[in-house]
Amino acid sequence: MIRGSKLIRRLTCMIGLGMLLLCLGPLAIVSAGESAAAANISIKLDGEKVKLADSVLVLKGRTYVPAAPIARLFGANASWDNEYEELTLHTALNDTVVFGNGVPVVYFNEDRYRMDSFPFMNDGRLYVPLRQLADVLHADLKWNTESDVVELESVPLEAVTEERGLEQIGKEYGIGKGELLSRNGLDGKAKLKSGMKLKVVIPSFLGAPAAAFTDADLRLLAKITMVEAGNESYEGQLAIANVILNRVNDSRFPDTIRGVIYSGKQFPPAHNGLLDKSKPSATALRAAKDALNGKNNVEAAVYFFNPAVSRGPFWNGLDVVAKIGSHSFAK
Repeated sequence: MIRGSKLIRRLTCMIGLGMLLLCLGPLAIVSAGESAAAANISIKLDGEKVKLADSVLVLKGRTYVPAAPIARLFGANASWDNEYEELTLHTALNDTVVFGNGVPVVYFNEDRYRMDSFPFMNDGRLYVPLRQLADVLHADLKWNTESDVVELESVPLEAVTEERGLEQIGKEYGIGKGELLSRNGLDGKAKLKSGMKLKVVIPSFLGAPAAAFTDADLRLLAKITMVEAGNESYEGQLAIANVILNRVNDSRFPDTIRGVIYSGKQFPPAHNGLLDKSKPSATALRAAKDALNGKNNVEAAVYFFNPAVSRGPFWNGLDVVAKIGSHSFAK
């Protein structure tokens, strides 16, 4: 699912990425070896113990669960896109949520938001932070620390009445009027009729909209990625896309994707016609999209080169942060 609007705003990206890194450190797919199975944690839904075929995991003090099985318990429809490694949830309350493997940006009802952690794959399942999953499923979450039980409770919609309107409902749940309107897809001019039902669980990430990008940005980034690394793995293509975005966020380079690609001599295909003829593969499109959504496997790298071809004092003097396929990525 490819969406975006407006050019990436450099300042917004830098702030958002900086906040993310404070919480996470370098973004990477979490392997089973890096995740701790927490067999002593059990889950209850509306008072009944949930039987899961997969383990509950704890990573850096945060509890993760396999998203699809939990979502289905709440009546959600879950579908997996193997090509883009995305899980789409259509909830019982008509919300559409898309989580990506290793991607800190979540799509929620067509808009994009930045989470303070990211989903990851483990044993063929996409794991999502339990608290954020509970939010999008309109559930309350409580910990029983003495017994290591997580209690999930479905939160019903709240009905508007003549005596109990928007402001009263908001006060009862500690929600501002603007938040309540936004959560229900309403604007300040909306007339609420008696009997109308409102969603009252507000996902925490709604306060962190992700930096926007245009389809033109996405296509251009995918095209240069294809030209430079079409024969490389997804990880190699993701790294190329991120070198360009790292430059966008670096004051030494232009602050737009187009500006980075067409300036200087780092990208000859932009000047010899090859870029114009490029037709991105599905993998290149995914790599570009994931990079734009904050998945970065070469933090701080603003150069890439093939050490078998590019030699000399300049290249030898760079600090290589990663080697993926035939390329070295450096700062």
